[in-house]
Amino acid sequence: MSRTTADERQADVIVVGAGPAGSTAAYHLARGGLDVLLLEKTVFPREKVCGDGLTPRAVRSLIRMGLDLDEPGWVKNHGLRIVGGGHQIELPWPDLASYPSFGLVRTRLDFDDILARQAVKEGARLHERTAVTGPVKDDRTGRVVGVTARTMDDAGRKTGDEREFRAPVVIAADGNSARLALSMGWTKRDDRPMGVAVRTYYTSPRHDDDWLESWLELWDGAPGAPGSQLLPGYGWIFGVGDGTANVGLGILNTSSAFGKVDYKDVLRSWLDNTPEEWGFREPNRVGEVRGAALPMGFNRKPHYADGLLLAGDAGGMVNPFNGEGIAYAMESAELAADVIVQAMRRPKGAARELALRAYPAALDQAYGGYYTLGRIFASMIGNPHVMKYGTRYGLPRKTLMRFTLKLLANLTDPRGGDSMDRVINAMSKMAPVA
Repeated sequence: MSRTTADERQADVIVVGAGPAGSTAAYHLARGGLDVLLLEKTVFPREKVCGDGLTPRAVRSLIRMGLDLDEPGWVKNHGLRIVGGGHQIELPWPDLASYPSFGLVRTRLDFDDILARQAVKEGARLHERTAVTGPVKDDRTGRVVGVTARTMDDAGRKTGDEREFRAPVVIAADGNSARLALSMGWTKRDDRPMGVAVRTYYTSPRHDDDWLESWLELWDGAPGAPGSQLLPGYGWIFGVGDGTANVGLGILNTSSAFGKVDYKDVLRSWLDNTPEEWGFREPNRVGEVRGAALPMGFNRKPHYADGLLLAGDAGGMVNPFNGEGIAYAMESAELAADVIVQAMRRPKGAARELALRAYPAALDQAYGGYYTLGRIFASMIGNPHVMKYGTRYGLPRKTLMRFTLKLLANLTDPRGGDSMDRVINAMSKMAPVA
């Protein structure tokens, strides 16, 4: 039986934004038997600023969505190569029961489209070119019962009249803009770290490198040479496998240089001192140098109130240790979907609300203490001399670096792990919730 126009705008759940968080939530909600509307302001495929690197945490979420990672386009990597302090070390992803032992690279141009189509395949209803303009609230209770939206044209302009989409539960997965949360008055917390990342692509013989590469020291001249200055932040080189490499850098607001330097100039200064044969020079650049904010460590709360849940960057869920966002976007989205599926099987009212309130508690249990440790770490490495000292004396110690990789990438077995896992897990449990 076909739907009426009114029915097309009604659902059990509305998900705002079809990035990694939104599409993952829509997939698991549909798989749980709920009617899901997935609203995306752009049209696929579309670009997003990202390093394109996926750690084993993200890979696990992709596997849980039933994606075939042996298909062409997925570039596997063995682990992380770290460069700094005159040293270079390759650290394989750890062998764990909880996570696969490989990472991936895939451009966001492909990646987000694949996730959205997987959600649609499971039964979610995707509306592209649909820009959400605000929440719809129940006049009596103030509870969110839907959203208003307008159609977007090819130039990215809102057109036509506002339409209402209705559902008893809404997930805001609208990225670091967090427009829906802001319309509710949920502002970001300034006592949480914030990062900025810039990246671009170059044609490069390093496009098929099967290690993710991280540079922990950036210089505006030859490394360590007289007159060269140590720049804030860290850089990355991720081979995309299609003849290009994704190259970029990140800087934290705990650095005194945050907001005071031209990040694009910092990127060029660093790359000008890499070997010329790598190809990271202007004639080989493909596309623009683009930047984006990285909201970290639960920098926006509440994660649930009055029928609205925040997932991914909208809730500030980027890992403060390493700037990774996709894994936590997908994991938080699956947590939200699990909670909502359970809630929607209960009668309306107090029983359903009780179930929905489990979402913030689940996030706190999963990441709360770990993100608190990450805040401390981010504060420390905001001083470039701390980073310089750590790389010079830490990188040669392989056991220490294996521990550091597990800590920074949040890759441990919660039960039955090795001594490193037990130490990291204990630290996270002892730390207060972020």
